[in-house]
Amino acid sequence: MHESWKPFLKTEFSKPYFAELSKFLHSEYETKTIFPSKTQVFRAFSTSLDDVKVVILGQDPYHTPGVADGLAFSISARNNYMPPSLINIYKEIDSDLGRHNNKSGNLLAWQKQGVLLLNNVLTVEAHKAGSHRGRGWEEFTEAVIKYLNSEKENLVFILWGRDARSKKKLIDESKHLILESAHPSPLSAYNGFFGSKPFSKTNKYLEEHGKEAISW
Repeated sequence: MHESWKPFLKTEFSKPYFAELSKFLHSEYETKTIFPSKTQVFRAFSTSLDDVKVVILGQDPYHTPGVADGLAFSISARNNYMPPSLINIYKEIDSDLGRHNNKSGNLLAWQKQGVLLLNNVLTVEAHKAGSHRGRGWEEFTEAVIKYLNSEKENLVFILWGRDARSKKKLIDESKHLILESAHPSPLSAYNGFFGSKPFSKTNKYLEEHGKEAISW
């Protein structure tokens, strides 16, 4: 994780809820197959706090073996499997921006441009979507959103899905832009994700506030 996040993370790690979460995770990683790997759980925080311009909030990591890489919606560069949600994200990029993305599935390039790719829940058991919900990660993510809301200005918060949209109340809309829609999952993408144009709207806002657009 980047040095700039350490004061915030140190505070959260010292709280009782996180002690309980850590105990739970230790047992889970010892006895079950959990994604992402231990070394990648906090990978989203390798982006400098100073560089963060956009926050994309998802649900929980991919639960298919070998896919989750610690960044929301991203997959390992070595992986040939393209999750349906990511396929739909690329479809919306193509439609929104009028071009064809390289569709590698690895979103590290977004992170390097200041996109914080954060899930509402940071871990999951193999083949069991939502299996680590209600264990403390939601409280952690809420603290992250509150911290970004107070410490930064003119961020773009992209909230995909019910879990992400529940965090809207934590964001000051007079300081930041909120873009919300259905989740890109095939189960919900046609309920408002397709056609929402989050990528062009994000870049327009960033440029209006003197920031460099994201190369999606």
